[in-house]
Amino acid sequence: MRRSILSALRAHLGRLIAACLAIVLGVGFGTLALTAHASASNGVDETIGAQFRGVDTVVYPENAEVTPADLAKLQKLPQADSVVTLTSAYLTASFPDLVRPAGLGIDALYDTTRIAGPGTSSGRLPTATNEIALPAKLAAKHQVSVGQTLRINAYTGKSWNVTVVGLLDDKNTVGPASAVATPAALKIFEPDAFIRAVALAAKPGVDQQTLATAAQGVVSGDLKVYTGQAWIDHEVKGFTNGIDVLGGVLGMFALIALFVACLVIGNTFTIVIAQRTREMALLRCVGASRKQVFSSVLAEASVVGAVASAIGVVFGVALSALVLALAREFDWGLPPVSLHLDLWSLLLPFALGTVATIAAAVVPARRATKVSPLAALRPETAPAAASKAGVVRLVLGFLLLAGGGLLLATGASSHQVLIGVAGGVLSFLGILATGSLLVPALIRLLGALPARGGGVPARIAVANAVRNPRRTAATTSALLIGVTLISLTCVGIASVRRTFDVSMDGQYPVDLKVAAYDEKMPAGAEQQLRDIKGITQVVPVSQVRVKAGSEEVPVTGIDQAAAGSVIHNPSLAAQLTPGSALVDSQTLKMLGVEDGSQVTVVAGGQKLTLTAHRAGGLDPITITTADLKKLSATAPTTGFWLASDPKADGSAVIEAVEQSIPTVKDLSVDGGLAERSSYTKVFDVLLIVGVGLLGVSVLIALVGVGNTLSLSVLERTRENALLRAMGLTRRQLRSMLAVESLLMALVAAGLGIALGLIYGWTGTSALMGGQTIDGSVEYAVPVSLLLIIAAVAAVAGLLASVLPARRAAKVAPAGALATE
Repeated sequence: MRRSILSALRAHLGRLIAACLAIVLGVGFGTLALTAHASASNGVDETIGAQFRGVDTVVYPENAEVTPADLAKLQKLPQADSVVTLTSAYLTASFPDLVRPAGLGIDALYDTTRIAGPGTSSGRLPTATNEIALPAKLAAKHQVSVGQTLRINAYTGKSWNVTVVGLLDDKNTVGPASAVATPAALKIFEPDAFIRAVALAAKPGVDQQTLATAAQGVVSGDLKVYTGQAWIDHEVKGFTNGIDVLGGVLGMFALIALFVACLVIGNTFTIVIAQRTREMALLRCVGASRKQVFSSVLAEASVVGAVASAIGVVFGVALSALVLALAREFDWGLPPVSLHLDLWSLLLPFALGTVATIAAAVVPARRATKVSPLAALRPETAPAAASKAGVVRLVLGFLLLAGGGLLLATGASSHQVLIGVAGGVLSFLGILATGSLLVPALIRLLGALPARGGGVPARIAVANAVRNPRRTAATTSALLIGVTLISLTCVGIASVRRTFDVSMDGQYPVDLKVAAYDEKMPAGAEQQLRDIKGITQVVPVSQVRVKAGSEEVPVTGIDQAAAGSVIHNPSLAAQLTPGSALVDSQTLKMLGVEDGSQVTVVAGGQKLTLTAHRAGGLDPITITTADLKKLSATAPTTGFWLASDPKADGSAVIEAVEQSIPTVKDLSVDGGLAERSSYTKVFDVLLIVGVGLLGVSVLIALVGVGNTLSLSVLERTRENALLRAMGLTRRQLRSMLAVESLLMALVAAGLGIALGLIYGWTGTSALMGGQTIDGSVEYAVPVSLLLIIAAVAAVAGLLASVLPARRAAKVAPAGALATE
């Protein structure tokens, strides 16, 4: 049998190439996911480990403060060789490129004899109280160099001039880096500086656990004590939570890609073994047992799986190295990470790929052994969907559809994500189980148009596409999974984003509110704000302080006609009319006023009665400019409400606004733009990653479509030759195969998009229904993205038919008719 297996592999190698390609892509993608995750985690481990080199114990004030008594006891520990206090202060610095000071964290230097400390990339560490060292990246951002004088400011109003004597080497720093100064300087800047931790180094012969136990015995019980390694693990976990989440997402998509690859492999082996039925029958006739035939098929699958998985692992490692090199080359804001390989990242994808290939070949192998030798020597007929097994499969499929649909509806209505996920899985399994009935019916429906106008080749293409329902369903199922997941991702993210936008409009109706404290805005302030890139609307507002009952509150006036251009909540903008006041919930409670009742405000002897409407996210009381003039005819412009371009970089816009209007001493900038832009970035990244990664599964599925078409061309060699002999041209034969492939791709795309809409909407309802204030969910249809998905599937289906069609057209009719 060994010779038979090797000869079979050589003889049918061309037919197995597409299956090998599917395995290579699936395994390669899994290797890329695991290797990238391992490299990122290892990079963080090494970086944080270097930052805390020499630390044997850390006392951390998790829920308490480190007191002078705690410090004194720790310094007297006989097991400790060095005890350093990690102290930080938070001030502001007047950088030369900024109009107003920006926040700056400063750490106190400490004895680095035993415990690692900060190093410099240029200059030196400070030694005097008027010296400071800045992180190199921060200095480069604000164009500060060694020797330059910088003014730092405390929140108490005091300020000092310090000289920048060095730039800290922060190229490998994980998280934001702080400046450093001497302990004496920090005591001057902020006498009550925050002690973020106490680090201890053990004396020779004392292990970390012994020192940690001794430290725990002398400090307050509310302080947390870690060994040095446990502290590094704690810090790594804090930084790698995002990496772990990303690793989980990558792993999930890798499993999806591998699952799609399994479908392609299983379909390929089914067709190849069906084509070799006579060959296996001859083996049975000359004495091979069922077990030997079954073992030979699994042995072939093992060889194919092992070789293709090994190539996939190498491919994935190469891609990982390329991605990490690009990250270092283009400075994506990440610490430099080198390629790190571990056995788990290499062996797991290899084992999964090999096992998946063998598992995919089990069912075809069992089917081959059930055919008797004499029956197998006869021509094979297409399996009927109405067979006993087919009927049971269809009944089971419809039951899964019904049960899954019920769970989907329950999860969406009760906002239970796990129930919704279970419903989605069950209903999709039902779709796959009923595919032999559903897919051919959709192909007939879709193929009615080309069958009428495309002539004989189109009618034959439709007939060929539905000739073997089970094979057609298996072929389209791989592409169906990919399209469904991509559509689900696009629809889900679009719906979540829209729901979030509506929720944000309720909580933060205005992108940015700019105000001045105790001074009016200069004449050119509005134009300065309009000139900022990313700002689309600027509306001036005025403010006066009024008496409402026994309380004094600020009242903001805004032009009624322009308010709708900066207030994103249309209902709030519509309520802003003369005689009405938009009052936030806290002010309503403070004044003892109900929503919709009357509130009277008094300013400078002028009295005004208004109807109060509850409004969140605005100023305490907001009225029209016309009403404000009744209270104060000369109220100056004290601020502006801004609207921004949704595509603009929110953080850059906020930074530009904060540094605008230099003649105003204290400028207040707040609003929902910061939170909105941060979530928008997350949505954009999720969409890019989701579509990009799921595209791999679509690529694998299209390989399966092309593979199935190629093998069916081999099966129909004599049939195609007969058509050629009866007058079918090469061009008509190619168009016939193109229509067949296109129909399968379009049915898979259409069904996948429909399922993606259902799953995306129900998933959004389950996920977001319990997160919004009123439980409402907004649904979205990303029409352009869905059309692109359908177009890509159609084009890819046509491309998948090119090579099989060329191969079929090259065969001479007379030679093909002689093929047995």
